[in-house]
Amino acid sequence: MNTQKKKIPIGIENFEKLRSDGFYYIDKTGLIRDLLQNWGEVNLFTRPRRFGKTLNISMLEHFFSTNGDKRIFDGLEITKDPSLCREYMGKYPVISVTLKEIDAQDYETARQKAVQLIIETAGKFDFLLDSEKLNEYDKAAYKNLLNEKMNEVTAAGSLKKLSVLLEKHHGTKVILLIDEYDVPLSRAHTNGYYDQMISFIRSLLGQALKTNSSLKFAVLTGCLQIPKESIFTGLNNLNIRSLTDIRFDKYFGFTDAEIRALFAYYGFPDNYDTAKKWYDGYHFGNMDIYCPWDVLNYCDSLLDDKDAQPENYWINTSSNDAVKRFIRETENASVKREIERLIAGESITKDIRQDLTYPEIYQTTNNIWSLLFTTGYLTQRGKAQGRRMELVIPNLAVRDIFVTQIMEFFKESVREDEDTLNRFCCALQNGNAEDVERIFTEYLRKTISIRDTAVKTNMKENFYHGVLLGILSAKQRWSVSSNPEMGEGYADILVYPDTWDTGILIEVKYAHDGDLDAACKKALSQIAHTGYEDDLADDGIENILKYGIACYKKRCRVMLAES
Repeated sequence: MNTQKKKIPIGIENFEKLRSDGFYYIDKTGLIRDLLQNWGEVNLFTRPRRFGKTLNISMLEHFFSTNGDKRIFDGLEITKDPSLCREYMGKYPVISVTLKEIDAQDYETARQKAVQLIIETAGKFDFLLDSEKLNEYDKAAYKNLLNEKMNEVTAAGSLKKLSVLLEKHHGTKVILLIDEYDVPLSRAHTNGYYDQMISFIRSLLGQALKTNSSLKFAVLTGCLQIPKESIFTGLNNLNIRSLTDIRFDKYFGFTDAEIRALFAYYGFPDNYDTAKKWYDGYHFGNMDIYCPWDVLNYCDSLLDDKDAQPENYWINTSSNDAVKRFIRETENASVKREIERLIAGESITKDIRQDLTYPEIYQTTNNIWSLLFTTGYLTQRGKAQGRRMELVIPNLAVRDIFVTQIMEFFKESVREDEDTLNRFCCALQNGNAEDVERIFTEYLRKTISIRDTAVKTNMKENFYHGVLLGILSAKQRWSVSSNPEMGEGYADILVYPDTWDTGILIEVKYAHDGDLDAACKKALSQIAHTGYEDDLADDGIENILKYGIACYKKRCRVMLAES
């Protein structure tokens, strides 16, 4: 019997490839049925990145399109409704485009990319040139959609024109699928040509969706819900399916039952709890949802190493600009306290706007809260009261993004304050524990701490360890090692100042009960017990300084071992 497992579909966004080439598929075809039964002529789904929007668009395309082998749907949920399949499967011309490639530094380059996208999309229907249903005027109009020199008017009307031509050829209305509709606007805002791009997108979508009599229905996806008056002016047939909507809540991202089945299938049922802590926690509508990108990557790592530890895979798929910009608001004391509460596992309550234009996003801190929610860095807990929502960080993976960006910002601040850095390092090198304690306390007050709530003690120690490393790594020409193997264990931090006549051993402890003195003594005892200093002595280092550093919230104690 063949026991070979299906391949894990990391980054596979083409539904036909996924189904034909032996990849594991978590069945989301119920989305087709629910779309048809809960009818909306134009449907906009807003979800964070990496939650399966593109794969679902591809699935819709392959189901409705007159092209392709429909056997790829065999055994899936949608085939349990044979009458629906007979009526809709393979019965419509489908135009499917993704706007995420319209990414450029200036408007002219972006417009050229849009033209190339139109040419590629229209080129899929070259049978129109031989169609007996189209007259010469129609065919000339189609050829204009293949012309690299098409003007902006032609480009903006391209999706509508292509719809009209396809309806005329097939004798049936057209389904339009638009993935990542807001990406060009995001890039345009970043690079300074937002007004030009929103004018183009408004015209492109307005003609395709509002004044298009050849349209059967349309589905759009994106991260943000751009206000109707900004981009969908006069579009009365728009159904917005946001993060808070109950309908369709299980079709983007993985549910708990789906994750249990996934890990059981690959033989890792014991890793379910770890996956839940790291990647669960999103709340869409009434469903608790996992991030597919993180889960699939973690499962894949277990195939190579059954003891593989979970990682934050999501952080490497974007610049995380929203969190970066937000962390830079920490000069605001109230924002700093709120971030501390979130990282500690607590919740905060905010008024959330899901309909923001890109220029509005960073105008106020309140709008940034809304951005963090709509892009998946925060999620709701409990039931929203209108716009009022209780917000939390979803899971350990996203918490890691916040902590990473906090540390990056902290390191930048340390490098900019050269005087304080030099005073700290001088005190450390000279064995002045009192000054080390005083200056390190100053640093702790400036950064965002781990408050004493839901976070485990070892994670708190890691945070303070990271703060200390962030300070020391800013001192150029000093050698700083984290967790080097020494003696009978691992020192937290080993430092060689640039004079190379001194070795500094540092052990960091978190005083979970607030007893800083006891925690410091425990740290020094650990240094003595493991014999960290022996390795330094063997290297000819005669001046060895051994520090125990204990932290609790914004306080610290520093002790120097007697020689």
